[in-house]
Amino acid sequence: MKKIPILIADDDEDDRFLIKAAFEECGIEMPLVFVQDGLELMQYLKNQGEYANTIMYPLPSLILMDLNMPKKDGRESIHEIRSTAFLRKIPIIVLSTSNAPNDIKICYELGANSFITKPSSFEGLVDTIKGLKKFWFEIAILP
Repeated sequence: MKKIPILIADDDEDDRFLIKAAFEECGIEMPLVFVQDGLELMQYLKNQGEYANTIMYPLPSLILMDLNMPKKDGRESIHEIRSTAFLRKIPIIVLSTSNAPNDIKICYELGANSFITKPSSFEGLVDTIKGLKKFWFEIAILP
């Protein structure tokens, strides 16, 4: 596996902690970069503000994002990423507490590659991350 970072956008501090722990539990050694909202996500991707150093903040191999975030939600972020030529190729996985059919439909229409409802237990989250690891880093070929 390449050492290109996975960019994770989630406004909930507890969820960020659990996601990090689940990645560690699964033995994924890729660097994880966390941002707290859609605005910070776009600043990272466009190397703006504190993320201006492209060596320290390279484009991620994958974006894992919550749907309902402050400042700019996941829907707006997906739309902006897919509307920006140099960002279009980055896979986007929505990891949300929502399982509303309309949320799922909109995310796929906007260009998300996958939509996963956050599991309610840590064990479930570990299983989800194991599945992500298997598909995105062992089966799929990333650009």
